[in-house]
Amino acid sequence: MLGNRSEKGEIGPFSKDKYHSGGKGNSSGFFENFELSNYKASLMEEQKENNTTTESTESEPKKTSTKVRVVRLPETVTISTFAEMIKVSPIDLMKQLMRNGIMANINQAVDFATASSIAPAFGYKVAPLDVQNLKKTKIEDIETDASLLQSRPPVVTILGHVDHGKTTLLDNIRKTKVVEREAGGITQHIGAYQAIYGQNLITFIDTPGHAAFSSMRARGAEVTDLVILVVAADDGVMPQTVEAINHAKAANVPIIVAINKIDRPNSDVERVKRQLSENDLLIEEWGGDIIAVPVSALTGEGIDDLLESINIVSEISEFKANPEGLARGVVLEAKLDKSRGPVATLIVKSGTLSLGNILVVGPNTGKIRSLMNYTGGKIDAAPPSTPVQVLGLSNVPIAGATFLVAQNEKEARDLISRHQSENKPNNRTSFEDMISRIRTGEMKDLNLVIKADVQGSIEAISHALTQLSTEETQVRILHTSSGSIAESDVFLALASDAIIIGFNTPIEPSARRVANHEKVTVKFYSIIYQLLDEIQNVIQGMAAPSMKEIIDGHAVVRTVFERSKNSNIAGVYVTDGHILRSSSVRISRDGSVIFDGLLASLRHFKDDVRELSTGYEGGVVLNGFNDFKEGDSLELHRQEQVS
Repeated sequence: MLGNRSEKGEIGPFSKDKYHSGGKGNSSGFFENFELSNYKASLMEEQKENNTTTESTESEPKKTSTKVRVVRLPETVTISTFAEMIKVSPIDLMKQLMRNGIMANINQAVDFATASSIAPAFGYKVAPLDVQNLKKTKIEDIETDASLLQSRPPVVTILGHVDHGKTTLLDNIRKTKVVEREAGGITQHIGAYQAIYGQNLITFIDTPGHAAFSSMRARGAEVTDLVILVVAADDGVMPQTVEAINHAKAANVPIIVAINKIDRPNSDVERVKRQLSENDLLIEEWGGDIIAVPVSALTGEGIDDLLESINIVSEISEFKANPEGLARGVVLEAKLDKSRGPVATLIVKSGTLSLGNILVVGPNTGKIRSLMNYTGGKIDAAPPSTPVQVLGLSNVPIAGATFLVAQNEKEARDLISRHQSENKPNNRTSFEDMISRIRTGEMKDLNLVIKADVQGSIEAISHALTQLSTEETQVRILHTSSGSIAESDVFLALASDAIIIGFNTPIEPSARRVANHEKVTVKFYSIIYQLLDEIQNVIQGMAAPSMKEIIDGHAVVRTVFERSKNSNIAGVYVTDGHILRSSSVRISRDGSVIFDGLLASLRHFKDDVRELSTGYEGGVVLNGFNDFKEGDSLELHRQEQVS
């Protein structure tokens, strides 16, 4: 195996340890966005500063060199650039790679480890590009002169339960209060728009829901200034309403409640207010600080009062930004248009975004070729809190990513290098790091997301956990609900640096993939005292030997065989991974875990076997469980001590 080759015969970037097919390890974000000559020049300048010997144009490997020279490289570098930097022929570099079992062409990018392995053959050693000394242009490091701050429109997100009227409310505001800047009104939807009330602009974000809201927060995009929580007066507070409340609270942004559908004959505004108080949202007329506005998105009743409330909260909160600096902000959504290329909808948080600006979004960059507002009209500049659609990026960025404007291409390269350095995998706080930070007093809150099989379990667990708080560390429960662990739970935990606790409940496959990729800690329990003991140990900074759960595979029960009166065999089909004879089995039915125990027997036809792989059928007998039903889901798992 020498490399990954595409259908067109192109060879992808190489790694000494693994082959890349794209993503963070490839060169598209670092090289293809700039003129190669400019990039070479900057690296050559860096190289001159580190070379202490006379230049040589020899193209043969310098294995007998008495002086080792240092060349500084980024995470990936093309063969041609690397060859020019160490003054050898690209052919010799490719030959050396072949000796190491790697086939590459002159335009191929190799990673830092691969470059390090072949550099000694030419009398060089490789050092990483000194990202720490690059210009401090990380968004959080940018300082703003307070004297330059000016008021800006609030950025508002509308959240709530499905069918409670979020879309209708947005449509009503859009039709009646939108700023008309182009003849013909709104001509296209870009995921955000601006309305005007009382001479004040308000920016509304049309998000797909609270999961996307926390997903953006998880990527560091604090884009929302204020949340409108929509609750239907005839339906009341529902599970998704509670979830939206918890996501908004975790974001620590002001909340205004819009009690919608007051035109319905069975609407009950007072009941909604009581339910809100039960979820720690005490409205102003009951002595709290939450504004609640009865509205009808259908008839328009109360819409003016809602917009007036937004203006009041904005005035109190004093949302400000510097419109004079280089723009920075957040990607709301992005897509690949067949005719226009990568298209991104941005919201400007500070500075002014202008045509021709060099935009940097993570590993992607490009010069802005077109700016369009929410009406589809072309504009030359976008001040703070303005939603805008841009063309000109080299690749489609991730929704929720932050963007920054660079002064020139060199600064853009520096920003990309900094992004690559600061966004390496596994940067998230691990369970072990959390314990260490609590022990040292660095971490004061232990954030938890709790999912359980039934509401009764949640109430008992929540009450018991809150009793574990100490003066040094507070247990902070961000969200609780019954049912399986979903993607929205993982995004909330990711955004809030929280642990997810699953009590007798499974995790959805998509949620597990996100949790594994983002390194979110998910702990499963079936006995409450074990849960409490472990959390208490965490709070006290006393960790037992840390164990992590390994998922070996999944299977589904297709039929049940009665072996004897008190013993059944489950005929199962392995859907992914494998079943090991030594695995534990977690059985889920209708979204709840009904058993978690050990295998007693594993068979393939009449033979006892140690393993069943994906696509195979077999028979399973469990210790202590006999009530199999067709359709039961089996999750095979084991515990492994973390070294």
